Amino acid sequence: MTYLLLATSIGYSQVYNDAAKISDSTDYYLEIGLFNKEDKKSYNKAILFTEKAIEYAKKNSLNNKLADCYLQLGNIYYDLEKNDLAIDYFIRAVNLFNKKEPKTNLALSYYGLGKCYLKKDNIQVAEIYFEKAASLYEELNFLEAIELINLQKGIIKKEKKNYIAATETLKSVIENLTDDTFLTTKTEAYIQLGEIELIQKRYSAAINYFNLANTTNSSNKTDFELTKRILKQLSIAYEKTNNTNQSLLYLKKYTHLTDSISSHLYSYESENMINKIQFDEQLRTIEQLDKDKKSQQKTLRFSKLISILSIALISILSLLSLSLYKNNKIRTSTNKLLKDKNKELTIEKERAELASKARADFLSTVSHELRTPLNAINGITYLLLQEKPKASQLNYLKSLEFSGNYLLNFINDILEINRLESDKVIVEKINFNLKELIENITISFKEFIHENNIKCHLKIDESITTNLKGDPTKLSQIVINLLNNAIKFSKNGDVWFTIKKQHEDSNVIKLYFEIKDNGIGIPLDKQDAIFDSFSQGSVEINRTYGGTGLGLSIVKKILELMGSTIHLKSESGKGSTFSFELEFEKGVKSEIKPEVKPTIKNLTEKIVLLVEDNKINQMITQKMLEKKGISCIIIDNGEEAIENAKTNHYDLILMDVHLPGINGTEATTEIRKFNTTTPIVALTAISLNENKEMLLSFGMNEVITKPFEPEHFYNVVIDYLTNTELSNS
Repeated sequence: MTYLLLATSIGYSQVYNDAAKISDSTDYYLEIGLFNKEDKKSYNKAILFTEKAIEYAKKNSLNNKLADCYLQLGNIYYDLEKNDLAIDYFIRAVNLFNKKEPKTNLALSYYGLGKCYLKKDNIQVAEIYFEKAASLYEELNFLEAIELINLQKGIIKKEKKNYIAATETLKSVIENLTDDTFLTTKTEAYIQLGEIELIQKRYSAAINYFNLANTTNSSNKTDFELTKRILKQLSIAYEKTNNTNQSLLYLKKYTHLTDSISSHLYSYESENMINKIQFDEQLRTIEQLDKDKKSQQKTLRFSKLISILSIALISILSLLSLSLYKNNKIRTSTNKLLKDKNKELTIEKERAELASKARADFLSTVSHELRTPLNAINGITYLLLQEKPKASQLNYLKSLEFSGNYLLNFINDILEINRLESDKVIVEKINFNLKELIENITISFKEFIHENNIKCHLKIDESITTNLKGDPTKLSQIVINLLNNAIKFSKNGDVWFTIKKQHEDSNVIKLYFEIKDNGIGIPLDKQDAIFDSFSQGSVEINRTYGGTGLGLSIVKKILELMGSTIHLKSESGKGSTFSFELEFEKGVKSEIKPEVKPTIKNLTEKIVLLVEDNKINQMITQKMLEKKGISCIIIDNGEEAIENAKTNHYDLILMDVHLPGINGTEATTEIRKFNTTTPIVALTAISLNENKEMLLSFGMNEVITKPFEPEHFYNVVIDYLTNTELSNS
């Protein structure tokens, strides 16, 4: 629509009279390009002159003018129905326009993008750009232009088959456009309303709207395409009502108008032929002068370049001629060898990367998918054990509990291996007390030590008096895996755990860790492979002692991440010694304040919202909550959870991360918009691409990993219910 363009079309006589006064500039070529587009319908010349305008704008660093050029070129390609090219130039225009202050041409660029994506049936993107254009027109107080956007919105709603909303929008456009300047827009709105009625088989109403469109368009005598559309639709509508005479009448008018367009254009061309010849001659003269100037500049630059290159080439050839003959044969053979080797290496590298990725994806998917049914197994086992089973049933349930825990540890190890190999692991630097950490680990092994009749000797260097700054979680993983192996493979024996200080200065302390046992040991020929994943030395060891064969692989990878190496000394039948060194920054000694945990007198008044789509997990979680007297409301999708949380008060929300439709993180984000106080705890069979920090960033307070341990589950739930009770009291 020409009235939307920033630069308006000018008459031929004005261009001819002013051409002699205007230098070769961006504005001049823009106006000529626009004239060819709007008046002459010569799109090739319109593109040519607009590109000349772009050339001058770039040469003189006129970014705003360059943006105008890109906008005009986008409109030209839109008229030619080359939507991809049009989108490219509209985006270039948007990037150059100043977005800090609202400008009409920036709005036009967004509007053009919206029309292009609408033509490509990408309605979602089209709506985004129309909204951007409407926002700018509101800032400019250009209300009539906003109605153009509303017309497009009505067309979008019609494409989505939302006919009621489309009709309301289109009627609003007609009511708000009172200025005769926008008759084309009003006409289009009537046509769209008629087409909606035609789709819904309300043919009389459709004829009425097409007649209104015809009446409104009658004053716009040059818009033949719009008139043709109206006549064609009237013919179709009357045919649907079986009014053959009226249908044939409008069909004849349509055919007559189609024939008359050609003769009208021919008459227009004849009337202005002389002026056009003069105008074209002037343009050719300007173009020739421009070409001559550029040719001279190119010739001069080329001559200088030839002189410089000639001198350089003679010097270089003199030197190279001496060495080329000797090196040619050697270089040819070496290059061939290198190419062959590089090709082989590239193929092998690609194969290795594909195999590694496939393995990681498979293990991550399998371990993640096993967690949901495993949660059901462990959860139901726990509930059955709480029901005081018979003595004959107790053994079965204990075996089931052991198997579930074994499988869970196996899955956790697989996930940890994948995580360490994915380069997504970050080594933390936080303050911690080494002695407290080691003591807590050894206490956790108390029962395992008793079961295997082990004498455990712990020795920590007394000179280590300061706190450390490092990653206590990863250090715990290393120690736990090494201690677990030492205890498991040294039944009725001894295990020594020693930590010594090797070096210390004002900021850094270097420690030596050693875990030694007098167990079965590792044969020399197995020691290199023992750190590979799923390796345990032999099938007999696996059958006798069990385990996944992943512990030492995890230890090795974590130490590599922390800049260290695991060392092994072992002899079959005489035990093993694992050692490593780690360097820590000195930490700040923290004051430990006694934690006072409030006692909840009555949990029956607490209400928890459980958002979980798996029926078995719903049942298990609800039963576990009810055992503590906690009421539980269950919702199986994120959408209903958001709406329910708006109207109801809950003391805690347990949110499954992987939900159908809106997932748990999206639902949490929406809830946090209107509720920032209710604790939300994530429930997830955590995958390789998830971590606690990522989940907490969406507004969750804590994460419980499936399958969850009952004790940990109760601790987290009761802790947040306690905090809720205290904050509300």
